Amino acid sequence: MLLGGGHSHLAVLKHFGMTAPPGVRLTLVSRSVVTPYSGMLPGMIAGHYSPEDAHVELTALARFCGAHTVFDHAIGLDLEGGRVLMRELPAVRFDLLSLDIGSAPSLSVPGAREHAVAVKPIDRLVQRWSRLCDRMRSAPQRLVLAVVGGGAAGVEIVLAAQARLRALLGREASHTSRIECHLFTDREDVLPFHNTRVRRIFRRVLGERGVIVHLNHAVTEVAHGRLQTADGRWHEANEVVWCTEAAAVPWVAQSGLAVDGAGFMQVSGALQSISHQRVFAAGDVASMVDHPRERSAALAIQQGPWLAANLVRAVKGEPLRSYKPRRRALSLISTGNRYAVASYGPFAVEGAWVWRWKDRIDRRFTRTYTELPPRTDSRR
Repeated sequence: MLLGGGHSHLAVLKHFGMTAPPGVRLTLVSRSVVTPYSGMLPGMIAGHYSPEDAHVELTALARFCGAHTVFDHAIGLDLEGGRVLMRELPAVRFDLLSLDIGSAPSLSVPGAREHAVAVKPIDRLVQRWSRLCDRMRSAPQRLVLAVVGGGAAGVEIVLAAQARLRALLGREASHTSRIECHLFTDREDVLPFHNTRVRRIFRRVLGERGVIVHLNHAVTEVAHGRLQTADGRWHEANEVVWCTEAAAVPWVAQSGLAVDGAGFMQVSGALQSISHQRVFAAGDVASMVDHPRERSAALAIQQGPWLAANLVRAVKGEPLRSYKPRRRALSLISTGNRYAVASYGPFAVEGAWVWRWKDRIDRRFTRTYTELPPRTDSRR
């Protein structure tokens, strides 16, 4: 059973569609019939991509590999009985289980759950963003947008949102003055996990675009139309987007699986639970004990083929192979206007050509799982 339709499980589904071991029945459990590709979310917010461009249809991929599908929210695991507990439907049984359910929004700050929209799950953000754009086309009032979180997600979202809103309203000063964008972070600088050159570039870009950056300003409360920072000040905010570090899905720890201090499932290099041999995991839900890395879409994509191969080995009773992630990962961070910055270790480059490079990579990824070869009898 594949629980979740994340980036790693896309690779598993296609792998089983191409070379499924005999005698295996594959079941996909997902809360949605489509899964978003997070690498294209800022471009979708900015208006460069349609929702169709940035999503993969799970039903088509499931048909390709002959998987049974269950569309419902998982709410827990019965590990002894080998069952996934569902919100609406009866529990679903499994012999071998793989989790790729992502993470949960970290909304522990008072009022954040009621008055902010988390960047994940992405489909909810897209729906709310679409409604906001519709309101802005006709509403005469000024909009103050606050994005909380100074990592790559927060920086990309605030720049993409600003670019899209300005495009909707036109470039006249009377229109652009109606939009005020703020970025709040509790760190001393934006993009703290990237090198000095990348941080310098984005400080410049944010300044040129007029984004007001609040460094060392932890948000302590969110209310209707405003938010409060640790210094006690209240700041106006019509819309608040929450892009802080995500939290673990609570029921993972409650199920009895071994988890780390933050509640993420601990896995070995083989992407197998260190406490339950018939449970695997990849993507944001997993915490690699031997090779800890920052959670990212790039890491989940790298894990996909390894997870697929190890699930096949587990089915066949063969020894599993350990996955060691790359020490450095390439990050292509967009600036909202078909311009991007490449970050790799101590290196950084920027330009429109970097955005075109990122665009080719992102489109190639979605095509991998939407343009499927015809299914033949040999793969049934």
